[in-house]
Amino acid sequence: MGLTAVEVERFEASRARLAAIAYRMLGSASEAEDVVQETFLRWQAADVSRIEVPEAWLTKVLTNLCLNQLASARVRRETYVGQWLPEPLLAEDPMLGPADTAEQRESVSYAVLTLMERLSPNERAVYVLREAFEYPYREIAEILGISEASGQKIFQRAARHIADGTARIEVSRDEARRIVEEFLTAATTGRVEPLVRLLTADAMGIGDGGGKVPARAKAFEGAVAVATFFRGLFKPSAAKRALAGGSPEVYATTANGDPAIVAVLDESVVGVLCLEVTAEGIAAIRNQVNPDKLARATERWAADDNGEPLLTLF
Repeated sequence: MGLTAVEVERFEASRARLAAIAYRMLGSASEAEDVVQETFLRWQAADVSRIEVPEAWLTKVLTNLCLNQLASARVRRETYVGQWLPEPLLAEDPMLGPADTAEQRESVSYAVLTLMERLSPNERAVYVLREAFEYPYREIAEILGISEASGQKIFQRAARHIADGTARIEVSRDEARRIVEEFLTAATTGRVEPLVRLLTADAMGIGDGGGKVPARAKAFEGAVAVATFFRGLFKPSAAKRALAGGSPEVYATTANGDPAIVAVLDESVVGVLCLEVTAEGIAAIRNQVNPDKLARATERWAADDNGEPLLTLF
């Protein structure tokens, strides 16, 4: 029996929230879309008239689908080529979800999404539902089939893991652009010293090419090492143009709330470089160049007015 128009509308009213939960749990926009669609299919197959609280039912189904996905994702990532990074979401992407509080904004930052890889699936679910969506422990317990006391302990443990690695500061869109411009100016001088001055002493650089685009296989640490790499990355050469298939244009924006550099070639986003900013300087540079993780960024980019590029690479 098919859904009525009202029942379809009821699901659609929850779609954005479900997608935002799934993205935070999975770190992948494409996988989030898949589990939201699967949740709709479960809704379609259910006896909807007997579901008293549709929002709670949908959240429970989605969360359990995400837990299953996380279990299989851990196996896949054991054979992932190079470093794994989340799929970046550009400014104002609705999948970023609620951003009313500092905690909500922090929970979707690129740094925190990366740190959440340390968590077990249950820790990740509790952290996302509580920190980003302010679910009461009673509802979290019902969704996951645990006690309220267990939910509180799991959240506290997850929060400690996340807090151990976070010291970033929030920046406005204008501040993000200034930081990107300053970084690009330093990176294109041809010298290491201007870039070193922008970085923390223990800064790290990570690239994710997924085995499809050249990227350093291991993270590298230390201001000099990071600055040396990115000075070389931004140095023009015919070999780089040939490898990239042209000369990408570079823009300033934000991704997951952080200052970000977006490289665009032939109207496709070919790289998103996220800067993790702390009070001491740029602490991490995470560069997503895996084309499988840039499809949504390309869609968002095409839909927005992005202004003029700051420079052309290579």
